[in-house]
Amino acid sequence: MISAAPGEPQRFLQAQIRWRPLEILFWLSTLLPFVLAPSYLILASQIAITGLFALSLDLILGYAGIVSLGHAAYFGFGSYTAGLISKWGWGDPVSGLVIAAVAAGLLGYVSSIVIARFRHLALIMITLGFGVLLAEAANSASWLTGGADGLQGVRMWKLLGLFEFDLYGYVAYAYALVVLVLAFLTARRLINSPFGLALRGIRENALRMPAIGADSRAHIRKVYTIAAVMAGVAGALLAQTSETVSLETLSFQRSADVLVVLILGGAGRLYGGIVGAVVYMVARDQFSGVNPQYWYFWIGILLIGVVMFLPNGILGGLARLLPAAWRRA
Repeated sequence: MISAAPGEPQRFLQAQIRWRPLEILFWLSTLLPFVLAPSYLILASQIAITGLFALSLDLILGYAGIVSLGHAAYFGFGSYTAGLISKWGWGDPVSGLVIAAVAAGLLGYVSSIVIARFRHLALIMITLGFGVLLAEAANSASWLTGGADGLQGVRMWKLLGLFEFDLYGYVAYAYALVVLVLAFLTARRLINSPFGLALRGIRENALRMPAIGADSRAHIRKVYTIAAVMAGVAGALLAQTSETVSLETLSFQRSADVLVVLILGGAGRLYGGIVGAVVYMVARDQFSGVNPQYWYFWIGILLIGVVMFLPNGILGGLARLLPAAWRRA
């Protein structure tokens, strides 16, 4: 049997934690909309929120192998939590974000107790059923959520007591971008740790992991709760920056869209969800401008093309086509 040399896992993790020049360039490029496209800052904030949502799904799907078709449950729960707090008179964005994250995390932990007991096709049905159940519950509780009319009366205070959310989206994009960066740093540190290695092992073979001392179910519960927190933060950001909350945040369509975003970018690559969000949101904006009724047709063509020619997503395709240059970057 071949065993790893002493200290090899630690050296591997240390190499993964190092920042590459391409990574730094990528994050610097997120500041360009402030200068080059100020009229698209609202779209940029939506991209940042969608990227955060896709990042949360990537933690469970790309790294732990947990298939979910109901991830919008946590996105919508965080959105409604932040919206209701504001409606009831507390419009501070930061504290509202924290409360929404805690609420979504609690919901994620409770549901993870069931999720951790199943794998593969059973997970698809369970997560889908849970998402539909929560969406229907929100629709039925119209006295609380506003039902099909949406939640009314969401008003946010100034960010940090200094910056008011403007119509042009400067504050909204800066706020969403800072939260995205913080969430990404957390996810990056998490993935490049022994816990992250255990998640990869669970993805490959969950039955064998207990033999090396890794409790698969406990790890799944932890990462699922963390993913729910991130999804809830993304939903809260949407509610705070748009000052609207609707049933659409809990819909199956929202879960399907974020799955498409992750597939486009490449699952299990950390940057895949963010790159996929950029491509998907920009394509949707352009296609809907050309043909407002049939823009989903072109999104379908884009998705088919990516799956056919880049089966591992955009980042996976780049890594396959330019392996040496990609490794150096």
